[in-house]
Amino acid sequence: MKKLSDLIGLRTIKTAAAIIIALAIVNQYGTSSAKLIFAMLGAMSAVQPTFRASLEACLTQIVGVSFGAVMGLLLRELPISYLTAVGIGVIIIITVYNSLHVTLSPSLPSFILVMVCTTAELSPLAYALGRIWDTAIGLGVGIVIDVLVFPYDNSQKIRGALESLDKDVLRFLEEIFDGDDVLPDGDALAAKLSAMEKQLTIFSKQKLFFHLRRQKQELVRFRSCDRKARDLVCHMEALCLLERPGRLTEENRRRLEAAGAEIRDRRHLDSVMELDVVTNYHVGQILTLRQALLQELGKRS
Repeated sequence: MKKLSDLIGLRTIKTAAAIIIALAIVNQYGTSSAKLIFAMLGAMSAVQPTFRASLEACLTQIVGVSFGAVMGLLLRELPISYLTAVGIGVIIIITVYNSLHVTLSPSLPSFILVMVCTTAELSPLAYALGRIWDTAIGLGVGIVIDVLVFPYDNSQKIRGALESLDKDVLRFLEEIFDGDDVLPDGDALAAKLSAMEKQLTIFSKQKLFFHLRRQKQELVRFRSCDRKARDLVCHMEALCLLERPGRLTEENRRRLEAAGAEIRDRRHLDSVMELDVVTNYHVGQILTLRQALLQELGKRS
């Protein structure tokens, strides 16, 4: 059974906190449904996995509100019915969003467009400025909570992924030298490496303002670990391409057993063949890279 902490993540809690605070602030200068909705949308949009994503969301929200207001103002002045104006405006908004590959939904500018075109007594400029202000409050609260109060730090995830990869390396080598000719599949390791690289990308786009120096140092360390991990997986994939594993040298056998691997292949290397040379080269490189990776992480093997 999953724990409550596994079901409700930090980002969920941050989003809820940002919405509550944004609504409380908006409520101080006159509450209306529109004000609360736009403050809520701004707060939700600003809480993103990275600082760069939060800024992009803020910019997109402000531009979306402004775009919808401008479209509504222009179409409202044309001698056409409000239904025709809304239809034309929505088509233009969606087309522009699709052309620019904007990730957020065009529903926000479309909502502004509908309000401006269908409410005769509404002042388009005043309404647009008011909604921009409401949205900005939500965005401001969301980005402060997301970046300064509870910044997302996935460094432990990256470290955990690297440590898990190390365990997989030993299991992989045990399967290689378990006494049969069946070689393990390296696709799972490649997938794990890809997931780790995604986490590294997120870490590089984040801004831990109170720990910028530590983040910079860890980013350099993690990138170095990532390069070693990729080289390590390449050597493992090369072993998977062999028809069968060669025989281990005594040095590689000793290193594997010292690392905790159980080696069942007891073939002695009484005469050296090309397959043995290739196998021991890759095994030696894997063990060397693994040792360097552990040292980079501050561990001892």
